[in-house]
Amino acid sequence: MTRKYRLRVAAAGAAIAVSAGLALAVFLPAPATPAAAADRAAGVTRPLSAHGIAGWRRVRSYTEPTLTAGEGVATVTPRHGKPYTLYRGLGSISIPLAVAGWQHIGDPDSARGYIFDDYQWKASTGTSKMYLVTTPSGAQYQYVHTLVKGELYNNSWVAISPSTRWMLSGEWNTMTHLQIYPTPILNRATARKGGSLRLAGYVKLDHPVNDIQGCDFVTARRLICESDDSTQTLFSNAKPLLEVVLARKLNGHSVAGHVIDLGSIPQRSSCTGTFEAEGDDYDTATGVLRVSIIQPGTCAVNTTFYEYKQ
Repeated sequence: MTRKYRLRVAAAGAAIAVSAGLALAVFLPAPATPAAAADRAAGVTRPLSAHGIAGWRRVRSYTEPTLTAGEGVATVTPRHGKPYTLYRGLGSISIPLAVAGWQHIGDPDSARGYIFDDYQWKASTGTSKMYLVTTPSGAQYQYVHTLVKGELYNNSWVAISPSTRWMLSGEWNTMTHLQIYPTPILNRATARKGGSLRLAGYVKLDHPVNDIQGCDFVTARRLICESDDSTQTLFSNAKPLLEVVLARKLNGHSVAGHVIDLGSIPQRSSCTGTFEAEGDDYDTATGVLRVSIIQPGTCAVNTTFYEYKQ
């Protein structure tokens, strides 16, 4: 495997970044400021970049209506046809699903022309979560997961592994894991036309994360995740864009995940108030990473999408 090595020297110290299809960073000892030392003592992680997203260059930004694009985004590549960008928002929920109680849709993903949407029950009393699969022919099938002990009802995002056999999903609030499922239809362990969905294991994170709204695979062992966290109790920056590096490719069993804070998702608007970080997408064909954030105040009718390349 080809490995590229890059040496960075900063006034505060030196860091050696090693890239082997992974974004692993190993830092040499450097003089610590009192603030940095206090953060470490409190378990707070500082970002690799104080300005921008480490390892990524922003190429453009644009807006979409929050009603139809405020929950997430995915690149769909049909078997026969041109790839397109799929958006999801509150307006994407069909009336029959809303009436049935599935009144929240999260960040979607797509693989082999199949579209995977994640649905959340209308209230915290929910005992299950649902994944809706739309096949390339347009047929739709529901896969329902019954909550295990201690699992929250939230269903904020879904990410399909590059092998297409495994699916990740996540809960709200502070978590030390991501959930692993067999991918509906694309994994032979699942029924072909809907049914129940079992939890296969966890990505066990080495640092807690808070309010993850979306994740997507960049490689078989790298994920980019959006956190809507502005508390600065886990990470010293607001709205951190996180990288999760898996110890190995997913195989249906639990695996360790190393969390890296790349920097803050931009918060820029003509309106003032609270932003909400939402879903993200990595287009393997173009190498474009999209991250989204709902604008604050009266500008909340628009969601801004920022595009990056490595």
